[in-house]
Amino acid sequence: MRRNRGFVVLVFAPLAAILIDQAAAQQPARPPVGFFVTSSTSGTGDLGGLAGADKRCQTLAMTAGAGNRTWRAYLSTNGPGGVNARDRIGSGPWYNVKGVLLAQNVAELHSDKANINNDTALDEQGRTINATGAPNRHDILTGSTTDGRATEMTCQNWTNSGAGSAMLGHHDRLARGTPGSPWNSAHASQGCSAENLRATGGAGLVYCFAAN
Repeated sequence: MRRNRGFVVLVFAPLAAILIDQAAAQQPARPPVGFFVTSSTSGTGDLGGLAGADKRCQTLAMTAGAGNRTWRAYLSTNGPGGVNARDRIGSGPWYNVKGVLLAQNVAELHSDKANINNDTALDEQGRTINATGAPNRHDILTGSTTDGRATEMTCQNWTNSGAGSAMLGHHDRLARGTPGSPWNSAHASQGCSAENLRATGGAGLVYCFAAN
């Protein structure tokens, strides 16, 4: 009887391993990371220009295992050579670190279908931006209108930490607790310094999108 039990174990153990491997193979692979909110920046409106902001996105993406993609900060600039944020982030789709779809394309990203809120707009480590009990950081630098085009409020094209202002979005889509606030164009900052950004609930954070 004991020999029979041993025989059953020897027969079914490899079979169980095969079934487990097959089940794992049938599970869909998690889509590549294509979006996150920076966990930190300079804390001011001076990001080193677009180049400095893009570099920060690229560096943080490496910690999420997505450094092989080309990353761009969702920021607009104005004046000669100015660019719209919507024109520099690729064509989508974009998924967060946990594999949740934010938008299929640029048009959807700038519509009511955009799946951006406090539960989905996570940092590069998959953490929420507004942790329970922590200071409010929902103001995200964008310099953009709701359709992703440039405004005059860009902290001198992201090179100034003093006077001026920046257009801000609310990553949690909340304005004084009320849903519906735009994720990319909610209100202007009081200035470009760290103190001014903190005054309305910000920390100089930016959105990062994979452009390829």
